Amino acid sequence: MVYRVFEKHAERYDSWYRRHPLLFECEARTIRALRLKGRGLSVGVGTGILDSQARVQIGVDPSMNMVKRVIEYGIEPVRAVGEHLPFKGQVFDFALITVTLCFLDSPRKTFLDVRRVLRSGGGIAVCIVPKDSVWGKTYMEKARAGNIFYRHAHFYSLSELESMLLECFFKVVDRKASLSYSPSEPPRLEEPAEEEGKGFVCLKAVKTRKISGLKQYG
Repeated sequence: MVYRVFEKHAERYDSWYRRHPLLFECEARTIRALRLKGRGLSVGVGTGILDSQARVQIGVDPSMNMVKRVIEYGIEPVRAVGEHLPFKGQVFDFALITVTLCFLDSPRKTFLDVRRVLRSGGGIAVCIVPKDSVWGKTYMEKARAGNIFYRHAHFYSLSELESMLLECFFKVVDRKASLSYSPSEPPRLEEPAEEEGKGFVCLKAVKTRKISGLKQYG
């Protein structure tokens, strides 16, 4: 299972953000710009260092070594997977999935279970490194070279993400993005915007009513 890599290398993962403060702040600003409010859930919370920018109350992750760190960010840790969330239905106002989609066994099943635990009108925010961006291409090259994390990842394009959200009864209502420069350039702070082609993109979508006849994923 992919989570075992993060279980073994939790400190290495967490230290990346401390070693790249400008990149961290660009991504953090993008998440904050989504203005997520209410009772929040992070799916694939990791150590909580980035997802805490949305002020989530509960963080889910299968890695014990990752999830035990979220307490220092004021997040309640729950060890679980996104495909099987251990919560009653309609108890959260929003859910956040940050740079986790590429490591999920079943993104669609996760989206459907997230939808189950969201209240009526609740929202989901999914942040990815698009595979067709210069950052995504760089990470995929690292994956082919055997990078300990990226070799387990399956990257998606924004259009693929939007299609999955639609199939799982979500409507995209906002987009925020950052990292317009390439990984080979000196990092710089950026304010989040809606332009395409950037390396870190968050889509915000709202829960819609199910329509009979559409395919569901179990």
